[in-house]
Amino acid sequence: MVEADASWRDESLGARVRVALWLRDEVGEGGVFSKASMREAIKGTEQVDRRMRDLRPAGWAILTYRDKPSLQPDQLYLEKIGLPVWRAEHRAAGLRQISAKTRRYVYERDGHMCRRCGISAAEQYADEPGTHARLTLGHVNPHISGGGANAEDLITECARCNETVKHLTGVQMTKEQVWDRMKELPVQGKRQLLAWVKTDFRPLSPAEKVWGMYRQLPAAVREGLEDDLEALMRS
Repeated sequence: MVEADASWRDESLGARVRVALWLRDEVGEGGVFSKASMREAIKGTEQVDRRMRDLRPAGWAILTYRDKPSLQPDQLYLEKIGLPVWRAEHRAAGLRQISAKTRRYVYERDGHMCRRCGISAAEQYADEPGTHARLTLGHVNPHISGGGANAEDLITECARCNETVKHLTGVQMTKEQVWDRMKELPVQGKRQLLAWVKTDFRPLSPAEKVWGMYRQLPAAVREGLEDDLEALMRS
C-alpha cells in the first residue's frame, strides 16, 4: 500500500502515482508548471504526459493555455488536486481498461481512420509535412469521469486530435465557421453532408475501408502491396 507520505522520487511506484505525488508536493493547487519540468523530475518514464492526463478522470483539474489564457503555451495550471491515487483504494480511479477485442472492433468499425479529422494510420498531416498520424482510442465524451470502455463509448482518433479534444473546453471551431464551409459545398455535397448529420455517421466506401486497413500495415508491407496492386491492374 502506498501511504500518504510516499515520495514521487520512489522509482518503484507507478508513473501515474509518481506524477500525482510530484504535482501534490512540488506544484500544489494553484501552481503553474511545465511538461518539461515534469519530465525532468519523472525521468526514465515513457508517456509521462499521458500519465498526467490519466489523472483528469480521477478529478484532477489540470488546465492548459486553451482553458486559461494567462498561461503560456508550454505552461499548465493545477487548479484542483483530485482523488489520492497513491492510496490503494483510489489506485484505479478514473482508469478505463479497454480489452484487445474491443480495441480491434472499434478500429475496424471506424475503418482504421480518425473519426474527427479523417486521417489514416501513418498518413502524413497536410499541415505538418513529415509528421505522420498515429491512431489511438478516445472517448466520445472525454471529459466524463469514470466513463465506460464499451465500444459505443469509444471512437478512433489520431493522437493529435485525441490530445486536442482532451484539452478543449468548447468546440474547436465556431458555429459560424462551420456554417460558412457548409454553404460553400455544392448541392450534392450538402445532401450528402445532411445525410451524415442526420445519422451521425459517415459511411465509408469499400475503397476507403481498404485504404484504412492498408495504412495501418508496416511500410515494407505497404510497398509490397503497391507492387501487387499495380501488377493486378496491368493484368
